[in-house]
Amino acid sequence: MELSQLKDILALHRERFLGRTGLVGREKQEVIASWLRQREIISIVGVRRSGKSSLLRLLAGDLMEKGSIAENRILYLNFEDERFTDFKPSDFEKILEAADEVLGSGGKRWFFLDEVQKVPGWERWLNRLYELEDSKIFVTGSNTELIGSKLSTSLTGRSRQVINFPFSFREYLAFKGWKEPGKSAVFRREDRARVRKALSEYAKTGGFPEVVKIGDESLLDQYFKDILYRDVIAGHSVRNQREVRELALYLASNPGAILSLDSMKKMIRVKSPNTVKNYLEMFESVFLFMRLSLFDYSIKRQIYNPPKFYPVDTGLSDAVGFHFSGNKGKILESLVFLDLKRRGLDVYYWKSKQGKEVDFIVRKGRKVDEAIQASFDPRDSSTMEREMEGLRSAQKELDAKHLVIITDDEEKIIKENGLSVELVPLWKWLLHIRGLHIRGLAYRL
Repeated sequence: MELSQLKDILALHRERFLGRTGLVGREKQEVIASWLRQREIISIVGVRRSGKSSLLRLLAGDLMEKGSIAENRILYLNFEDERFTDFKPSDFEKILEAADEVLGSGGKRWFFLDEVQKVPGWERWLNRLYELEDSKIFVTGSNTELIGSKLSTSLTGRSRQVINFPFSFREYLAFKGWKEPGKSAVFRREDRARVRKALSEYAKTGGFPEVVKIGDESLLDQYFKDILYRDVIAGHSVRNQREVRELALYLASNPGAILSLDSMKKMIRVKSPNTVKNYLEMFESVFLFMRLSLFDYSIKRQIYNPPKFYPVDTGLSDAVGFHFSGNKGKILESLVFLDLKRRGLDVYYWKSKQGKEVDFIVRKGRKVDEAIQASFDPRDSSTMEREMEGLRSAQKELDAKHLVIITDDEEKIIKENGLSVELVPLWKWLLHIRGLHIRGLAYRL
């Protein structure tokens, strides 16, 4: 690549990056904030179009506002630019030359690099920057195999990783311009109705920023195709597109279903369960679907029991899945799963020795902190008894500390033979509200 061309790209990318304003804050900013003064490379991974570039800009803005960095020490490049198609490892040195000419030499540089895994030799270059240059490095990627495995191999102990999701419900409301109410405001009837209406819209459209911004749900179908054909099929050189497409559509239509590799093998008509296993790993690597394993103190039993899979966004599943939008219970369950993952919790599903199931087990250290059932309408006596049986078993066998049923709108405390089970509406739980208290991150409506 010619140095003059690289200088033009660098100047243009940097101008566009710094020119982005009016972005809604992301919850991950708080997680990353404590890492900003440390040397480690910060890796932000996640499904394409989830706002990774915007998060980079927000982080740069935080640093500039605090006076930690000057604008002329920021270098930004997006390696998805088609002009990087013929970029060679030897061209990396020219980036530093171009930066000297565009920004001036001397002083610490802050590198913000989008989709850096698109160019060969990137991990060795980052290692050299880390070792030899006065720099702080941020990278993004849509493939956890490329970013995660190569960073951990080439830069052992020198990187920190965070997963960026589409908007949470809290971020969705902030994007829609909700203002901060008093602590009791969301308990007024009219505010409760507004939140529930917003949640219904969020469940259908999902949290991809551009979809939320322009309200065009047809983008979701295109996102699905881009992820499937560009990131999975082309990215992994898959020859049989039909098999991959059929499995992806099935998982999108049936979130949280427990299926063995053998049953999925028969469903998509392939010869080997290993083929299915490989496809599932591909989906996970690009964050199209996320795995939920069975909780068991035996790692071997965890591995050999079939996992569940959930879509990375309910809007994406609604756009492509068959009959997904009509299954309110599965939508609620998917929203709960995604928010547990956003919170960075160690989460599983569980079955008791008698076959009683709990939707989500949250582990902290070696102890089970929460057992959570996701139930759209537990007022039916048989439904309530099934949910309670699972929670009773979790308390007895796992000594679960907190027992919770997340509902559409039912709210109460059930006390039974020393057990205390909290029923909390989904909208409250997603806003981290329990009773009259805010739990977890403070929410600014």
